[in-house]
Amino acid sequence: MTIINTNSPTSPAAETPQPATPLAATAVIDQVRTLRSQLPKAVALTSKQRRAVRTGVDNAEPIVQASLNVIGVSENVSAAVGQPIDAVRDLQQDAILWKAAEEEVRNLLAGIAGANAIRRQKLAQLGSKAYVIGSQLAREPENEVLVPHVEEIKRMKRQARRKKTAPETPQPSPSPSTPAPTAPQAETKQ
Repeated sequence: MTIINTNSPTSPAAETPQPATPLAATAVIDQVRTLRSQLPKAVALTSKQRRAVRTGVDNAEPIVQASLNVIGVSENVSAAVGQPIDAVRDLQQDAILWKAAEEEVRNLLAGIAGANAIRRQKLAQLGSKAYVIGSQLAREPENEVLVPHVEEIKRMKRQARRKKTAPETPQPSPSPSTPAPTAPQAETKQ
């Protein structure tokens, strides 16, 4: 006689991975803000600050690694630098892991941007189709409600096609009552 245990903790349904529920944009925004608040020292640098940090690190990574090894070889170097080798290695490991996290976030952003570009393209296609159909239907008297909408779209399209020229701002000329600025004269000693 065979005994079948029906109280097993894993059933075939529990072993089947369930698809993740897609998040709405608002939920993603909330989660990103929560994540950002939990990140250690996550500060955005200005472009000037990024340039300064980049130009301050002129050494290639293998050179940096070899230079860091000097700290582990000599207690005098470690004391002069003010960092024990263990702290340096921890910082090094953090840099490696955060670089991986940076890549993951960059890939996530690229995926979101791509999906959003496709959404905008679909919206543009739907808008074009709606305009063409609306233009054709507006010709019939029973669809007169479409005429102002079609006319507004035509006006907007004409405006978008115009070349945008920067208006010239005339240089103010010095008025007769205002003396023109003069260059400072250099004094000569005699």
